[in-house]
Amino acid sequence: MRTICFYFQVHQPFRLKPYRFFEIGDDHDYWDDYSNRNIMNKVAKKCYLPMNQLLLELIHKFQGKFKVCFSLSGCILDQMEAYAPEVLRSFQELVDTGHVELLNETYSHSLCALKSESEFKHMVQLHQEKIKHHFKGYEPKVFRNTELIYSDSIGEMVAGMGFDGILSEGAKHILGWKSPNFVYVNAHEPKLKVLLKNFRLSDDIAFRFGEKTWSDYPLTTDKFIGWLNQVPQEDEVINLFMDYETFGEHQWKETGIFEFMRHLPEAVLNRTNFGFSTPSEVIANASPVGKINVPIPISWADEERDLTAWLGNDLQDEAFDRLFELEASVKRSSNPEIQRDWLYLQTSDHFYYMCTKFFSDGDIHAYFSPYESPYEAFINYMNVLSDFILRLKQDEKERIAS
Repeated sequence: MRTICFYFQVHQPFRLKPYRFFEIGDDHDYWDDYSNRNIMNKVAKKCYLPMNQLLLELIHKFQGKFKVCFSLSGCILDQMEAYAPEVLRSFQELVDTGHVELLNETYSHSLCALKSESEFKHMVQLHQEKIKHHFKGYEPKVFRNTELIYSDSIGEMVAGMGFDGILSEGAKHILGWKSPNFVYVNAHEPKLKVLLKNFRLSDDIAFRFGEKTWSDYPLTTDKFIGWLNQVPQEDEVINLFMDYETFGEHQWKETGIFEFMRHLPEAVLNRTNFGFSTPSEVIANASPVGKINVPIPISWADEERDLTAWLGNDLQDEAFDRLFELEASVKRSSNPEIQRDWLYLQTSDHFYYMCTKFFSDGDIHAYFSPYESPYEAFINYMNVLSDFILRLKQDEKERIAS
């Protein structure tokens, strides 16, 4: 079997509004509805709607020989419900073709797998329920953790929840001489299959496509097909994993990204010995070649492929630790607004905005952040968290009094 597995991450965070110190205790509305609505509608127009339409056309044109998979965070589904129901309908139409796979993940794109197994399982269950609700009882069999964060222990938890496979990054420091173009198994639970991103070919599309200083610019279908045909014949699967916003948002329409994608499936099917598969199909049809040992968590972020995009400095660690100190109190609360805010405050983007790495990847971090500096992001988040703590204490008092 020689196949290509396209995976797209679809996520938008609920962004915090500017929240000042003197508002603590008075203002319990943390979310920037204006920005969230505008950004959702902008990305829907530039990416989600045109790309979904293109994929639908390609699936019909090739009668199911072209396939893709998505993970849609609970945050993006909530925003589709609130701001862009037509986008949700377009994803439902794609899934209805039977040639699009959906993956499970944490509801709010959380880093909880690094901190709390109970919260991790809770987040996954919430996401499962959300997917079932919107996609006719659909039950994903493959998991994708936030930002492809993976380790042996995270894989164990995922296997324990009954998943057949998990996606992760084909990090050089983990693979060594091995190739990402095979199926592996978790080091502790061999029943869990591990699919690894081919980061070079994925990032050629996701990051370098419109980069005019890149030595291989412009990336054409012919050039990409040439690279695929250079892949050793024994390699079984090319995992092309990327943000869905690559199409039209990170790489603008003017770069030719949509036309590249429009012509790629036909070129692959006619000029290579590759086909297309979903993750479940890869897992079912390819035999694992061995275990992949990942004792320390990896991710798909930055040159290091580690956790330092989110938990790499004192600001991030302080905010993350303070947040999860509240888990037990939140679990005791039945207040739906507290539960909602707890979910959204866990979103990894908040910690990403606090990143102080300004070396190889600083420009990427600055592109995604709505703040002037990581320190501003930290202060704003901690002000919100201070108010959230006061609400939890008041909720506890009222519960005891009743």
